[in-house]
Amino acid sequence: MRLGLTSFALKRPSLESLSLESFGLESLGLERLGLAGLAGALLLTLLPPLPARSAERAVIQEILDGDQLFVDGQKARVNQQATAPDDVSTKASRGALAFPAGAVGRINRFSRMRLGQSCFLLESGQVLVSGKAAGCTRSARLSVRGTNYLLEVDEQGESELSVLEGTVEVEPLKDGIPTGSGPTTVQAGQKLRLSAQGVILALLGLSSGDYDAILRGPLFDGFRLPLPNYGSLESYLRRYQPSVSLPVSPPLGPPLAPSLPTPSLPSIGLPRLF
Repeated sequence: MRLGLTSFALKRPSLESLSLESFGLESLGLERLGLAGLAGALLLTLLPPLPARSAERAVIQEILDGDQLFVDGQKARVNQQATAPDDVSTKASRGALAFPAGAVGRINRFSRMRLGQSCFLLESGQVLVSGKAAGCTRSARLSVRGTNYLLEVDEQGESELSVLEGTVEVEPLKDGIPTGSGPTTVQAGQKLRLSAQGVILALLGLSSGDYDAILRGPLFDGFRLPLPNYGSLESYLRRYQPSVSLPVSPPLGPPLAPSLPTPSLPSIGLPRLF
């Protein structure tokens, strides 16, 4: 059974009183998740779907720093597909996910996200998104139109959104329900911080130092495959943050072996026909 957000908001049952069967979630194997996992699953299920179901599945594109990237607790491999409501998590490794709409998400070390039909839910850690992929936290839902943004959730449940280029519309949530305060548009060069209850704590500008820290940090360093919207980010930085040094992309393949010198052959005189 699929419930809309409106009906859930009217009844407002406590999470403790909800059963898996009442939402038809037992078929998804969520009985192993516990209350916190159930809350995350409800958030992903009850939010109204966006026009593009861009976070319902993803393909593991890269794994860096070892093999500690997991899908539902099992070690993942490059080109493996994850499908909602799968968990994607890391320990000491980093990774990149390719979404169907062409977007890419790079997930940092010690992070955890869950795929959903309308957005991915970042439960902890950091993810860098380039392209049209909507993200959620327990206190916010993001609507994007193709951009580059960094999303972070700390141990206290507070979240921070840094829009590197483009715009992102943020709808504050409390336990997966809109707070009624209305969406906030975060422009390029801004960062928004939200409490775990969906209260806006700060809206600040990104300095050149903030950009340098991000561009030289773990979500850019060492990745071999390019970000799909990197050209837009590069154009924005050259125009509005000219002092920021852009990272140099590594070659896509292994370096070519040095070519051996070709021995010269003695010339042989041929008869001239003309």
